[in-house]
Amino acid sequence: MNIKTVSLPLLLALAASGSNANTLEHAQDIQKKTNDSSISSQKRVDMSADRTLELQTEIEQIRLEIKNLTVYRNHLSSLVKSQNNEMDSLEQQIEEVKTTRQRVVPLMYDMIDGLRQIVASGPPIKLNIRQKRIAKLDSMMSRADISDAEKYRRILDAYQIELDYGTLLEVYRGEIKVGLENIQADIFHLGRISIVARSINKMKYWSWDGNSGSWVEMNGSLNSEIDKAFNLVEQKSTSMVTLPVSLNAGGVK
Repeated sequence: MNIKTVSLPLLLALAASGSNANTLEHAQDIQKKTNDSSISSQKRVDMSADRTLELQTEIEQIRLEIKNLTVYRNHLSSLVKSQNNEMDSLEQQIEEVKTTRQRVVPLMYDMIDGLRQIVASGPPIKLNIRQKRIAKLDSMMSRADISDAEKYRRILDAYQIELDYGTLLEVYRGEIKVGLENIQADIFHLGRISIVARSINKMKYWSWDGNSGSWVEMNGSLNSEIDKAFNLVEQKSTSMVTLPVSLNAGGVK
């Protein structure tokens, strides 16, 4: 009886010890799982935080790009607006050029006709050269390779040459028409005031008569003065000379 009574508490103690061990192991297992879960959760939190920072960085970059694109878009809008204004201005200028051209071209033809009348009605100073100049202007007007501005400039140059004839003191050799005869002669002109001619052999002298529009042979009273005038030009010296006046009754042509 005593042996049985002693054995029972021992078995209970052993059973209790085994139960406590299982409970500890279970608790440790739970703790381990809890720790593992905490670690895993922390990793996820850390990864989420890193991703959040990355997203924030990307968002800031996108915002910066949007800002830059907005500035660039506004810049392009300003350029387009400026270009549209420039196009409008150019179109207006083109229309003005068209209008100006429509007015200038008839004016140029009128100016050439004016030159033609000046040459035809005035004294025959370098007549062939002046007529050829007008013929070139006529031909020039139909050429597409010469701009209207250049055509206008050449016409103005021709007018300037005509003006210069009114002030030049000049001697040249040319042809004069006396009656039905064409005669080679030395010609002297003092502007358009006095135009005289002398035969090559210096035997005959003529004066341009603006009233009749013809060459008139001189009687010899001023031949020496005319020779003196020729010599003054050739020698580029100065002196007083007496010359016939070639102006017509209406004034200078």
